[in-house]
Amino acid sequence: MKIAFLSYDFPEYCIRHVNEMADAHEVLLMLPSNVATEHESMIDTRVRYERFFRPRYRQPFRQLATIARIIRTIRKFSPDVVHFQNGHLFFNLFLPLIKRYPLVITIHDPRQHLGDKESLITPQWLMDAGFRNADRAIVHGSELVSVVEKEIGIPKNRLHVIPHIAIGERKMTRVPSDDGQTVLFFGRIWEYKGLDYLIRAEPAVTARFPGVRFIIGGKGEDFDRYTQLMVHPERFEVHNAWISDEERSRMFSEASVVVLPYVEASQSGVIPIAYTYGKPVIATNIGGLPEMVEHGRTGLLVEPRDVDALANSIVELLSNAHLRRQMGMAGKAKLDRECSPSVVANQTLEVYAQAIRDRGHALPDPASTSEQLAKVSS
Repeated sequence: MKIAFLSYDFPEYCIRHVNEMADAHEVLLMLPSNVATEHESMIDTRVRYERFFRPRYRQPFRQLATIARIIRTIRKFSPDVVHFQNGHLFFNLFLPLIKRYPLVITIHDPRQHLGDKESLITPQWLMDAGFRNADRAIVHGSELVSVVEKEIGIPKNRLHVIPHIAIGERKMTRVPSDDGQTVLFFGRIWEYKGLDYLIRAEPAVTARFPGVRFIIGGKGEDFDRYTQLMVHPERFEVHNAWISDEERSRMFSEASVVVLPYVEASQSGVIPIAYTYGKPVIATNIGGLPEMVEHGRTGLLVEPRDVDALANSIVELLSNAHLRRQMGMAGKAKLDRECSPSVVANQTLEVYAQAIRDRGHALPDPASTSEQLAKVSS
């Protein structure tokens, strides 16, 4: 099968997918050079990699030039299927130009999130119009199926639930530690992530664990409003910036528990990273998070905006090293069972096959695919 895999974002996520597929399929990966640089060394040599520059939204002529280049690359490659990630303000308008090929779109966020200024640049109607171009669509949780079906208008029989692929180090270069007093919040900082509720929970946690340390890693909105909420600012280690892979590894390795106090959610790439490092997760009972966090087994679930419940859950896990280890092991097992690159890639390949059959196309002969790969390797 010839697969064109296109994204304007999610570099590590995309690379994990294509690397797993490259063993038996001819894969073209297209990513922005100004987004993927740090991750490019991960790309399997069997993957055909085409870099493009992602212009700013206020540069429409450069956007058009980039889109023209992407479309030319896809047509020259002549794929059996195109897999597009989530959407893009300008490229969505030109999706009809590649509709000659079966199109699969992964909808990472069916609805725009509260306070996410980056996503809000693209109107929701334009995102939805892009999604509706898909022959088949993928979401990362069964809770999202009804949202996509009712609010976007994609029929249920064209939707597929596939977990978020495992990201983060698969072969550990840093041995995870656990001092029993480190709480990690990681990821982009926008209003919907609920960081303010974690900050409000800190005094109750500190009352039980005077040496507790809250690590906050990620960039986003102005951090001043969060600083003003801190009763004990000395308890917080704040990295309000883009986090390198090395620094991310340090944060997750040192964490005792990873907390996602979201007030809105579709899915999260943070949970698979936490499980990779064998860390228990406390998350809110919202969106697709409960499918990833099994309450009492891989972590704990609380209701959104419930500061007391959040604090109590953190205290519960910090108080019990055995429970943390047990949950961390269960999370790692869940990751391997449900989210490993091989599991996710196989499910995704089946979606490709269905999209191809929807168009009345014959599935590629595996033998011819092997011959193509041999030519690429040589």
